[in-house]
Amino acid sequence: MGDKDSRENCRLTIKELPEDERPRERLFKYGVQALKTSELLAIIIRVGNPQETAVQVAEKLLRKYDGDLKRMANETENQLCDGIKGLGKSKGAQIIAAFELGKRLAAFTGSERPQINTPRDAAQVCMSQMRYLNAEALHVLTLDTKNFLTKQRRIFDGSLNMSIVHPREIFKFALDELAASIVIVHNHPSGDPTPSNDDIKMTKQLVDAGKMLDIPVLDHIIIGDGRYVSLKEQGVIQ
Repeated sequence: MGDKDSRENCRLTIKELPEDERPRERLFKYGVQALKTSELLAIIIRVGNPQETAVQVAEKLLRKYDGDLKRMANETENQLCDGIKGLGKSKGAQIIAAFELGKRLAAFTGSERPQINTPRDAAQVCMSQMRYLNAEALHVLTLDTKNFLTKQRRIFDGSLNMSIVHPREIFKFALDELAASIVIVHNHPSGDPTPSNDDIKMTKQLVDAGKMLDIPVLDHIIIGDGRYVSLKEQGVIQ
């Protein structure tokens, strides 16, 4: 009992740092933009371990990922915490929640139901969710008669080709949502959104299926790292 109490009592906190080194006080004094990434993480982590402050724990976490926030943003709480003393599942959950808020802010359009009139509109809805994915995924956006987004759903994960991306699954979702039209969106984990021959072939088959069901495929957007390609603009969809 006494040993446990002594360990807890020696736990280092942000408050034990000199005031001009405390991340929260620096934020109040200089603004959030003045803080290093490790200091922002330390504000979320709050408490370190018996040997390290929260700032030091944050620095260790960043070193684990070579400072790559993109990699961190795609981890689970268990993956974040692995090998980092003082970083448990609860703190890991706080960090991934902060990343998710950032993604949602990047996708926020000011409207609960954005109108999809251009390739850029569709890319903006999906970019923050899909640009950092480590594997390919295919999303379907269902639209009403005025092109307002009614629903978005991830339909497939993994390497995409027509052997797994069957029109039946995509158009079942569209029919269930009473979609007037749909937009297909998938990502390239490489960051390069240039369409492959398989992407073009898949797009043409989905467009043909949409014509038979009277649910037009308005576009197929390929998401890269901050970039996108519209197969409508490329002339693949007429």
